[in-house]
Amino acid sequence: MKPNLALFDFDGTVTYKDTLLEFIQHSKGSFAFLAGCALLSPALIGMKLKLLPNSRVKEWMLRVFFSGRTIESFDRSCAEFASKKLPGLVRDKALKEILAHKKKGHRVVVVTASAENWIRKWAEEHEVELIATKLETANGRITGNICGRNCNGQEKVERIRQHINLTDYHYIYAYGDSPGDMEMLRIATHSYYKPFR
Repeated sequence: MKPNLALFDFDGTVTYKDTLLEFIQHSKGSFAFLAGCALLSPALIGMKLKLLPNSRVKEWMLRVFFSGRTIESFDRSCAEFASKKLPGLVRDKALKEILAHKKKGHRVVVVTASAENWIRKWAEEHEVELIATKLETANGRITGNICGRNCNGQEKVERIRQHINLTDYHYIYAYGDSPGDMEMLRIATHSYYKPFR
């Protein structure tokens, strides 16, 4: 009999909040976070009004806050965030569902538009696979650009298909909470929208 697969969006589904914003505030401090958001406010408003794509605004945010930072320093901040801040952002119901799938022997994969850097340690600790947005580096430093495409919308499905042969699985469970998860939910045999709220 074929095994089963469970796909989880992360931000807003497994967590209460957007982890990019939480990571920036944790690593840069509240004053720098607010100053940067003020600088980025026209872009943030444009994104909310759907005049600008999320991926472009995300790159602008990454450039403002992290461009030029060494990858070693950045990853240390990511690991600290994953240890100290991230556990408090995770929904209890979501974590219980992940653990229930693992207990049944299902393959569990987190598929997120967030950067792999600040989710990786959490995923490793919970022994789940991770498909996430990758950040570009040059000469050992963060550029602020996304490497390839933002892992959102149809790109989630493309990345899943690159990583997993879906025909190997009997049931596919998918959990999401936003329009950027709809394509992933549609490839599942069992899809759940905002299931943990």
